[in-house]
Amino acid sequence: MSGRRALGPVSGRPARRSALDATENPVQRHQMLRVGGRSVAWLPPLVLLVGITWVDFYTGKDFRIISWLVLVPGIAAAICGVWGTAAFAVLSTTTYAVADGFLPNEYQAGPGDLMLSAIGGVLATLACAVRVSGEQRMLHMRDVTDAIRRTVLRPLPPVWGGLDHAAVYLTADVEAVGGDFYDVQPGPHGTRVLVGDVQGKGIGAVETAAALLGTFREAAYHEEDLAVVAERLETRMVRHSGHIAALGRPDSDRFATAVLLNFPAGDRGTGTGIVESIVLGHDPPLIVGPSGVRQLPVTDGLPLGLGWLGGSTGPPPALRTPLAPDETVLVTTDGVTEARDGGGAFYPLVERLSEAVAADPGLTDPHRLVAYVRDGTLHHCGGLLADDTTMFAVRRAGPTGRPS
Repeated sequence: MSGRRALGPVSGRPARRSALDATENPVQRHQMLRVGGRSVAWLPPLVLLVGITWVDFYTGKDFRIISWLVLVPGIAAAICGVWGTAAFAVLSTTTYAVADGFLPNEYQAGPGDLMLSAIGGVLATLACAVRVSGEQRMLHMRDVTDAIRRTVLRPLPPVWGGLDHAAVYLTADVEAVGGDFYDVQPGPHGTRVLVGDVQGKGIGAVETAAALLGTFREAAYHEEDLAVVAERLETRMVRHSGHIAALGRPDSDRFATAVLLNFPAGDRGTGTGIVESIVLGHDPPLIVGPSGVRQLPVTDGLPLGLGWLGGSTGPPPALRTPLAPDETVLVTTDGVTEARDGGGAFYPLVERLSEAVAADPGLTDPHRLVAYVRDGTLHHCGGLLADDTTMFAVRRAGPTGRPS
């Protein structure tokens, strides 16, 4: 609250790249040259080797095969594993020696040429080892990142606390962790939803998100007033910043935008009622229904950690908004609204959603809705996200667990 393409599945839990299978070779998994699940990375260098040898047999003595054979282990180093590259290094040197002896009337190689071929193969193998080591480190870091995200963004049941929900989380940088967060917490006073975005990236942002989520899960369950939940979150943010400052870290001035929603317990299972909301410096949520798209009314709440700017007034009171059975609340982080196309134009979320819902009222289903916003955002920015992006859609489920 930085660009690479990122895409995740849509489900009732966060959309993230799955962790590496501990029994799977990460380098083999990383290879893109696969057919039917099997690696064919060996095919391009082999075709090149056969082609060079064929050309050598059907050209005159001016063709210097050594000038071309050194390319074979070099290409293998870029796409094959270490042992595959070593095999092509040996094979190319052997092919050079055999071809040289088979054509005694053509150009004859000397020890220097043979040594050049062998050295080229050794260097290609070393280069491949460096590449593979780097890939392994990168994949390990991705797994660490995934583990951190799974710890913060806990899996949620498909229908939880009487709510049908879906989420997509897209990372702008697969090697870094961001501060987007969300959760659903059922309780005696209703089912509460929190969606937020911590300023900045990295482990510090994740620490802040984890602190806020922990407080939300307790306060949302016990506190009757949604404004008190917001006040508890503000207090937690201030305490967390004080702890970071006491450690001497430079990131103690973080803040977080957030949206708090409450679906009252009396409406649970009825498919009708109201939604209570408090918006703290976040992009306003949208209510998406067959009749159109409208913005959820908001008050001027300050981001978490900046409440002191409002004096002693504290968080704003919750606003109550009627919500029809077929209407869905959509909350996105600024990665959606700030996605730009090649000309620098922002993604027109409301306009696109209004057109899509008018053409297909079934798009209000939370799973379809977040999938549409995901695809539209990625298409608009060409797959290059400037920031981590979260889309969270939620509505009441009917008595059978599905929307009524």
